[in-house]
Amino acid sequence: MRILVVEDQPKIAEFIRSGLEENGFTVDLYGTGEEGFLQATTESYDAMVLDVMLPGRDGLSVLRGLREKHVTLPVILLTARGEVNERVEGLNAGADDYLAKPFYVEELVARLNALVRRESGTGSNILKVGDLRVDLVNREVTRAGTMIELTAREFSLLEYLMRSPGRVRTRSEISEHVWNTHFDTGTNMVDVAVARLRKKIDGDAEAKLIKTVRGVGYRLKAGE
Repeated sequence: MRILVVEDQPKIAEFIRSGLEENGFTVDLYGTGEEGFLQATTESYDAMVLDVMLPGRDGLSVLRGLREKHVTLPVILLTARGEVNERVEGLNAGADDYLAKPFYVEELVARLNALVRRESGTGSNILKVGDLRVDLVNREVTRAGTMIELTAREFSLLEYLMRSPGRVRTRSEISEHVWNTHFDTGTNMVDVAVARLRKKIDGDAEAKLIKTVRGVGYRLKAGE
């Protein structure tokens, strides 16, 4: 998942970034409300972690601006402990959840996973396509009951494809969500990564799940 984090305190920002990246998230980090608003309205993210107390444009102003523009990106607000009014105002302004400082990164990870599950309609920590099963909590992948070992990057790529089964994902979308970089047409980075993942997931299986859509990208789908 690609997460937008807007936090102006360097130590907290780095704590969030490192914690999320260790758990397989791709993170874009910004320190002002204006930067966060611009990113949220021009780039594609799965969720946003937004501090209320920001220099210049504060988090609540950013949140209201996003909802006024009908940006439905799930947002978790970071608030000061004990500031009930901030939490109430944030939820009324369109926040999906809040987390009071200080917090454990494990709780933030759990809340982000819950938000994205709710947004995608999966409602579960388990993703399934055909006989392929991905456990998001334990980060385990099995096909027809056989365990498959994946690298962190391969797991992120598989998760991204499985969250929208049947939908074609372009190389640009894959590059942004999995590598957090704009796609370079001069490289075959995405194709190589998909080929490695396909070898592990499909292998000698009769039913191939990872499909190539020529000139566009890839999709993961059962039943073809």
